[in-house]
Amino acid sequence: MQRTRFGDMACSIARTLDVVGEPWSPLILRDVYVGMNRFEQLQRDLGISSKVLAERLKWLVENGVLERREYSSRPPRHEYALTAKGEELCDLLLVMARWGDRWTAGEAGPPVLYRHHACGRISHVEPHCSECGRPMHATDVDVLPGPGSKTGADEA
Repeated sequence: MQRTRFGDMACSIARTLDVVGEPWSPLILRDVYVGMNRFEQLQRDLGISSKVLAERLKWLVENGVLERREYSSRPPRHEYALTAKGEELCDLLLVMARWGDRWTAGEAGPPVLYRHHACGRISHVEPHCSECGRPMHATDVDVLPGPGSKTGADEA
Protein backbone atom coordinates (compact mmCIF):
# COMPACT_ATOMS: atom_id res chain seq x y z
CA MET A 1 0.00 0.00 0.00
CA GLN A 2 1.43 3.37 -1.01
CA ARG A 3 1.44 6.19 1.55
CA THR A 4 -0.43 9.37 0.66
CA ARG A 5 1.99 12.21 -0.17
CA PHE A 6 0.78 14.91 2.20
CA GLY A 7 3.78 17.08 1.32
CA ASP A 8 2.47 17.47 -2.23
CA MET A 9 -0.88 18.88 -1.13
CA ALA A 10 -1.61 22.62 -1.35
CA CYS A 11 -2.36 22.69 2.38
CA SER A 12 -0.05 23.87 5.17
CA ILE A 13 -1.60 21.43 7.64
CA ALA A 14 -1.00 18.48 5.29
CA ARG A 15 2.58 19.62 4.61
CA THR A 16 3.25 19.87 8.36
CA LEU A 17 1.80 16.39 8.86
CA ASP A 18 4.14 15.13 6.14
CA VAL A 19 7.06 16.14 8.38
CA VAL A 20 5.73 15.25 11.86
CA GLY A 21 2.45 13.43 11.32
CA GLU A 22 3.50 10.01 12.46
CA PRO A 23 3.25 9.57 16.25
CA TRP A 24 6.96 9.13 17.10
CA SER A 25 8.18 12.39 15.56
CA PRO A 26 6.47 14.83 17.96
CA LEU A 27 7.59 12.70 20.90
CA ILE A 28 11.19 12.74 19.65
CA LEU A 29 10.98 16.52 19.25
CA ARG A 30 9.55 16.83 22.76
CA ASP A 31 12.46 14.87 24.19
CA VAL A 32 15.11 16.86 22.29
CA TYR A 33 13.36 20.07 23.39
CA VAL A 34 13.73 19.12 27.06
CA GLY A 35 17.37 18.10 26.66
CA MET A 36 17.44 14.42 25.74
CA ASN A 37 19.59 14.70 22.66
CA ARG A 38 21.43 11.40 22.37
CA PHE A 39 20.16 8.27 20.64
CA GLU A 40 20.38 6.09 23.77
CA GLN A 41 18.50 8.68 25.88
CA LEU A 42 15.72 8.95 23.32
CA GLN A 43 15.42 5.19 22.94
CA ARG A 44 15.31 4.63 26.70
CA ASP A 45 12.73 7.35 27.33
CA LEU A 46 10.44 6.42 24.45
CA GLY A 47 10.80 2.64 24.49
CA ILE A 48 11.10 2.78 20.71
CA SER A 49 12.98 0.24 18.57
CA SER A 50 16.40 1.39 17.40
CA LYS A 51 15.35 0.87 13.76
CA VAL A 52 12.29 3.12 14.05
CA LEU A 53 14.19 5.75 16.04
CA ALA A 54 17.01 5.82 13.49
CA GLU A 55 14.49 6.22 10.65
CA ARG A 56 12.61 9.02 12.41
CA LEU A 57 15.81 10.89 13.34
CA LYS A 58 17.07 10.61 9.76
CA TRP A 59 13.74 11.96 8.45
CA LEU A 60 13.72 14.89 10.91
CA VAL A 61 17.33 15.77 9.99
CA GLU A 62 16.56 15.52 6.23
CA ASN A 63 13.60 17.87 6.74
CA GLY A 64 15.69 20.44 8.60
CA VAL A 65 13.92 20.03 11.95
CA LEU A 66 16.88 18.49 13.78
CA GLU A 67 20.61 18.85 13.30
CA ARG A 68 22.94 15.88 13.82
CA ARG A 69 26.17 16.84 15.61
CA GLU A 70 29.19 14.68 16.33
CA TYR A 71 30.21 14.78 20.00
CA SER A 72 32.80 11.96 19.88
CA SER A 73 34.98 10.80 17.03
CA ARG A 74 36.31 7.62 18.67
CA PRO A 75 33.96 5.92 18.56
CA PRO A 76 31.79 8.11 16.33
CA ARG A 77 28.83 9.35 18.37
CA HIS A 78 26.19 11.92 17.52
CA GLU A 79 23.60 13.98 19.31
CA TYR A 80 20.63 15.89 17.98
CA ALA A 81 19.68 19.55 18.36
CA LEU A 82 16.66 21.52 17.26
CA THR A 83 17.16 23.83 14.32
CA ALA A 84 15.29 27.15 14.15
CA LYS A 85 12.66 25.26 12.14
CA GLY A 86 12.46 22.62 14.91
CA GLU A 87 12.24 25.22 17.68
CA GLU A 88 9.27 26.82 15.94
CA LEU A 89 7.66 23.41 15.55
CA CYS A 90 7.91 23.03 19.34
CA ASP A 91 5.48 25.97 19.57
CA LEU A 92 2.95 23.62 17.99
CA LEU A 93 3.78 20.99 20.62
CA LEU A 94 3.04 23.53 23.37
CA VAL A 95 -0.40 24.14 21.85
CA MET A 96 -0.96 20.37 21.70
CA ALA A 97 0.11 20.08 25.35
CA ARG A 98 -2.38 22.79 26.32
CA TRP A 99 -5.18 20.87 24.62
CA GLY A 100 -4.07 17.59 26.22
CA ASP A 101 -3.86 19.21 29.67
CA ARG A 102 -7.40 20.49 29.30
CA TRP A 103 -9.08 17.48 27.72
CA THR A 104 -7.06 14.37 28.62
CA ALA A 105 -5.13 14.94 31.88
CA GLY A 106 -8.00 13.85 34.13
CA GLU A 107 -8.02 14.33 37.88
CA ALA A 108 -4.26 13.86 38.16
CA GLY A 109 -3.75 17.13 36.28
CA PRO A 110 -1.06 18.04 33.76
CA PRO A 111 2.04 15.85 33.76
CA VAL A 112 4.35 18.87 33.36
CA LEU A 113 4.12 22.62 33.96
CA TYR A 114 5.52 25.43 31.83
CA ARG A 115 7.28 28.45 33.37
CA HIS A 116 7.44 31.49 31.11
CA HIS A 117 10.95 33.01 31.01
CA ALA A 118 9.73 36.60 30.63
CA CYS A 119 7.53 36.73 33.74
CA GLY A 120 8.69 33.67 35.70
CA ARG A 121 5.14 32.40 36.17
CA ILE A 122 3.61 29.01 35.44
CA SER A 123 1.45 29.49 32.35
CA HIS A 124 0.19 27.88 29.15
CA VAL A 125 0.28 28.77 25.49
CA GLU A 126 -2.61 30.88 24.27
CA PRO A 127 -2.84 31.69 20.53
CA HIS A 128 -3.02 35.41 19.80
CA CYS A 129 -3.45 37.40 16.60
CA SER A 130 -0.10 38.61 15.26
CA GLU A 131 -1.76 41.88 14.17
CA CYS A 132 -3.91 43.02 17.10
CA GLY A 133 -2.70 40.81 19.96
CA ARG A 134 -6.19 39.58 20.90
CA PRO A 135 -6.88 35.88 21.55
CA MET A 136 -7.33 33.91 18.34
CA HIS A 137 -9.26 30.66 18.19
CA ALA A 138 -10.74 28.66 15.31
CA THR A 139 -14.14 30.26 15.83
CA ASP A 140 -12.61 33.75 15.50
CA VAL A 141 -11.27 33.45 11.95
CA ASP A 142 -12.46 33.12 8.37
CA VAL A 143 -10.43 30.87 6.07
CA LEU A 144 -9.68 32.60 2.76
CA PRO A 145 -7.70 31.47 -0.31
CA GLY A 146 -4.05 32.46 -0.12
CA PRO A 147 -1.45 33.04 -2.81
CA GLY A 148 -0.39 29.38 -2.69
CA SER A 149 -3.92 28.02 -3.05
CA LYS A 150 -4.55 25.70 -6.00
CA THR A 151 -8.29 26.09 -6.25
CA GLY A 152 -9.40 28.57 -3.62
CA ALA A 153 -10.96 28.12 -0.18
CA ASP A 154 -11.58 24.37 -0.58
CA GLU A 155 -8.18 23.63 1.05
CA ALA A 156 -7.02 25.31 4.27
